[in-house]
Amino acid sequence: MPETVSRGSSTGTFATAARTAVTGTPACGTVAPSATARPHRFRGRIGVGLAGGFYPAPHRYQLYLSEGCQRSLRVSITLALLGLEDSTATTVLTRPAETPDAFASLRRAYEATWHHYDGPLTAPALCDRWSGRVVSNHTPDILRDLADLAGLRDEEASGPPALRPPALAAEIDALRELLARDVTPTSQPPARAATLTLLDHQLASSPYVLGGAITAADVDLWVALTHPDTNDGARSAYPHLDRYVRRLGLHPAFRGSGRTAL
Repeated sequence: MPETVSRGSSTGTFATAARTAVTGTPACGTVAPSATARPHRFRGRIGVGLAGGFYPAPHRYQLYLSEGCQRSLRVSITLALLGLEDSTATTVLTRPAETPDAFASLRRAYEATWHHYDGPLTAPALCDRWSGRVVSNHTPDILRDLADLAGLRDEEASGPPALRPPALAAEIDALRELLARDVTPTSQPPARAATLTLLDHQLASSPYVLGGAITAADVDLWVALTHPDTNDGARSAYPHLDRYVRRLGLHPAFRGSGRTAL
């Protein structure tokens, strides 16, 4: 279980740094639709718009994740932090030839959602096992809705961590935007160095990037810094950041889920 320590308050640090408009990374496995392609974005929500029937229930939902995908890794770690591994089925997609049954199952879910669906099969995808339909393939919504399922864990233990507390929501979103701009394979070296310096300074005075308790921002940061596409070895120049990444890597949710998704 994650440590239970006091939560720090948002200082606006990352909201200020990310104020410049940027374009985020495209979702793993998606392609730009052609002029005639059917819509391939599904934005259903668990617990929102209950007339649609997607209310929280244990063992009702299934996640499809993509190997080597940073967004899938974020979902996998979040699932583990919230204690949902036993109540939410997970299927990891590799190559079609290696996981043909998984791709066929995901294809059926897309076709059940949109008749004669001819768009790309995107992951992460959250699917409803009762109706066979895709609830959502929009990663931010999936991450938020997992919290609704966390209260239905099979185990009767202490409650899951509040990975997105309202007081820190703006800073969590701002840090995600900052990482999408400055900590990617195509980021400019000066911008990358400035952001890593900012993060290193932040972690000099707190165990987690937004204070005293783990949040969704830590999931985003750890994935960005450890993914093969962005982990170039330069992290050693930032001692607080390096120790933070190594420490979180020992946490069962990060260590175990990371191996699964990658």
